[in-house]
Amino acid sequence: MQARSELATRPLSEASARLAIERIEMRTVRLALTEPFETSFGRIDSRLIFLVTMTGAGITGWGEVVAAEEPRYSYETVGTAKHVIRDYLAPAVLARPVTGLGDLARRFASFRGHNMAKAGLELAYLDLLGRVTGQSLTELIGGTQARIPVGVSLGIQPTIELLLERVEKYLALGYQRIKLKIKPGWDIEIVRMVREQHPEILLSVDANSAYQLKDLDHLKQLDDFNLLMIEQPLEHDDLIDHAKLQAHLATAICLDESITGAFRAEQALDLGSCRIINVKIGRVGGYSQALAIHDACYTRNVPVWCGGMLESGIGRAHNIALASLPGFSLPGDISASSRYFARDVIIPEVLVATDGTVHVPRGPGIGFEINLDYITAETQTVERIVALNGRK
Repeated sequence: MQARSELATRPLSEASARLAIERIEMRTVRLALTEPFETSFGRIDSRLIFLVTMTGAGITGWGEVVAAEEPRYSYETVGTAKHVIRDYLAPAVLARPVTGLGDLARRFASFRGHNMAKAGLELAYLDLLGRVTGQSLTELIGGTQARIPVGVSLGIQPTIELLLERVEKYLALGYQRIKLKIKPGWDIEIVRMVREQHPEILLSVDANSAYQLKDLDHLKQLDDFNLLMIEQPLEHDDLIDHAKLQAHLATAICLDESITGAFRAEQALDLGSCRIINVKIGRVGGYSQALAIHDACYTRNVPVWCGGMLESGIGRAHNIALASLPGFSLPGDISASSRYFARDVIIPEVLVATDGTVHVPRGPGIGFEINLDYITAETQTVERIVALNGRK
């Protein structure tokens, strides 16, 4: 089987060798959500989108940092990511020409953690590289799928009636899998009612670390509902208790927050902590780690799928490219642009076909046009880093 992570360890092509980065830009854009989104750790009605660009050879590539405003899903925030990019990662990029994704990843490796900040720059670099070489992201990373299956993630709702309406709505739109956010008090009976109304659909739940191992007997009730998976039921950084829990569950556990890179993914699989892995490119540090996680799972026949972080169309485009890899066999949380935003920052916006799939673009880089006028109109802050220790 051909490894797909070759990209992370060698220059991509003659054209990409010694690509001098002239400027890095950080920009925040506030986008209202079409409806509030609630999980076990909070509720939001807008998203502060953190976009990064990397310019070289007179061409600009776009990435997105998926950090939130508050340290709830992750310790990283928009503020910490700005600091780390400004003072550490950007100077490392601008110090000398970049010769490939592996070169970029090695420069970042000396800085511990801050995967979301690193990912934003890796995404911008790959988009730039694709635009410079005339290749799509899926071509660059070895993607094989022309269309990818997608599902939808439904937040905690004010009432079960409203949740059931949402389920009906997104099934009618063609989504292939429904994921329900759960927490103590909004779990067993909620799942039971959805399953009773829809006995055959692909259904999963996501706890976002809302439970503890002592809740084992309670969580075992979820085995009654023929779920595809139970996502991240226990602590965000745990592998041991998840292995103990998985041993008592018939339903597959999927790990999300606990998988911070390829090493952790290998540990989780060795320990039996999960049977499925959610690969969020923004959580694991970018393409270099996402490709390595994909390869590790692919060689073990472990299913992976692409999670979402309420990204704008720029982050969503990168997710689409990642999900074109052959190991992404389960519907991901990519969704249409209109699922979250009345207007997106790319043209055309991401659409979900009636068969529940999304087209993988083949244009250079992310394959979408950047709606720069709209981005500029909604920009709250912008900072340009133009040289080592110099910015304007």
